[in-house]
Amino acid sequence: MASHLDLEEQEQLDQLKQFWAKFGNLITWVLLIVLTAYAGWNGWQYWQRDQAAKAGGIYDELERSAQAGDADRVTKVWADLQARYPATAFAEQGGLLAAKVQFDKGQADAARGTLEWVAANAKEDEYRAIARLRLAGVHLEAKRHDEALKLVSSEVPEAWAGLAADRRGDILQAQSRTAEAVTAYQQAWKALAKDVDYRRLVEAKLVALGAAPQEEGAASGAAK
Repeated sequence: MASHLDLEEQEQLDQLKQFWAKFGNLITWVLLIVLTAYAGWNGWQYWQRDQAAKAGGIYDELERSAQAGDADRVTKVWADLQARYPATAFAEQGGLLAAKVQFDKGQADAARGTLEWVAANAKEDEYRAIARLRLAGVHLEAKRHDEALKLVSSEVPEAWAGLAADRRGDILQAQSRTAEAVTAYQQAWKALAKDVDYRRLVEAKLVALGAAPQEEGAASGAAK
C-alpha cells in the first residue's frame, strides 16, 4: 500500500516538474509583472499623496500672503507652487487666487500671465473656464477687445455659459456693438438660473439698453 502511494506521489511530482518546466518561466514573468504593477501603483499613490501634501503647504502660505495683500510675496509663492507642483489641483487654485491679488494690486500683466497658465494647463474644465472668463476681463480692462472676445466666444462648460455670454455682452458693448451686446445679455439672462442673484445684474444691463427681458410665461400672457 505504501509503495503504491509512493508511486502515485512520484507520478504527481513528475507531472508537476513537467508542468513547471513547460510553464514555469511564463508564470514567473506574470507574477513579476503583477507584483511590479502593484508596487508601482502603491508607489504612485504615495507619490501623489506626498505631492498633494507638499503643494497644500505652499498653498497655505499663498493664502496667508493673499490675505495680507502682499502681491509681491503672492507672486513669489505662486511661482514656487507652479514650478514644483504644476500637476496638482493646488496649482490651479493657487493660480486663480494669485491672479486676483495681482490684478487688485495693479499688476495686470502678472495677472494675465498667471491666468494664461491656468487656462492652458488646468486639468479641470471648471478652473479653465474661470481662468478664461477672468482673463477676458483683464483684456477688456486694457481695451484689448478682440483678445477678450476670443476667450468667451468658444465653447465653455454649460454651467458657465451664462457668465460667458454676459462677459461677451460687456465686450461688445465696449465696442459700441449694442445690438450684438443685447443678444449676448439675453443669452446670459436665459442661461442663468432664476435664483442666481447675478441674473438681476444682467437684467439691469438689458433694461439700460431698452431691452427689458420677460419671462416666457409673462411674454405669452401679454401676447394674448
